Amino acid sequence: MIDTHCHLDLIAAKTDLADVLEGARAAGVEGIIVPGINEENWTDIAQLAQQHSDIYYALGFHPLFLSGVSSASIERLKQVFVQARGLPNKCVAIGECGLDFYHLGQDCDVELVKQQQKQILREHILLANKAKLPVILHCRKAHQDMMALLRKTAPIYGGVIHGFSGSYQQAMEYIKLGIYIGVGGVISYERAKKTRDTISKLPLEYLLIETDAPDMPLSGYQGAINKPEMLKLTLSTLIMLRSESAQTVTSQLQNNSKSLFFICD
Repeated sequence: MIDTHCHLDLIAAKTDLADVLEGARAAGVEGIIVPGINEENWTDIAQLAQQHSDIYYALGFHPLFLSGVSSASIERLKQVFVQARGLPNKCVAIGECGLDFYHLGQDCDVELVKQQQKQILREHILLANKAKLPVILHCRKAHQDMMALLRKTAPIYGGVIHGFSGSYQQAMEYIKLGIYIGVGGVISYERAKKTRDTISKLPLEYLLIETDAPDMPLSGYQGAINKPEMLKLTLSTLIMLRSESAQTVTSQLQNNSKSLFFICD
């Protein structure tokens, strides 16, 4: 298994990282991709990736951490990425980037914030295209805006919409745009009937699995720190929801992850 979205740097602030990695490996997690969220964590996640052969990372600005982000910030992102490319194949994507309209309310200029998020997302996609890498996309309450933007500024090397919980129609629109669907612990909740039904029907060759640890705990583990070892339970739930054999699902997910992020054995 490859955990395609795990904030290991945030886990390290909460518990012993060595134990977390040992538990993940024992559970069958052979690779972990750590997304960037802002300039403050880029160095930490790059160091993690250089210290561990099974850890990879991405560089980007999370849409909820754009306060103070300017054109100069984007230039620094490009410079850091150029430096990262001088190291052995550990920076495998651009992101986490995207659109998040969930918290927009009366305390901000909604249209201004939306335009800022869209412009910075475009910058991420253009960098990914130049770098020949996929993008890791975050989207909440903004699927229509996201798809409209992706049609105009297409990620040439694809990407993943992580932690997907939308409709079947939305998922298929992303797939038509060359975007994989990130499947997380939400499918472990029986009440998430729409998401479970959607994931059960989507083309297997466009699915990835993730934990989004330390957040997004699985059903029955609320209140506990989510860890990459929990990926095995997400996989088990996915296998239960699908019509294919366990071996087929597991093998295809592994192939999908390695193909999208250019991870070699």
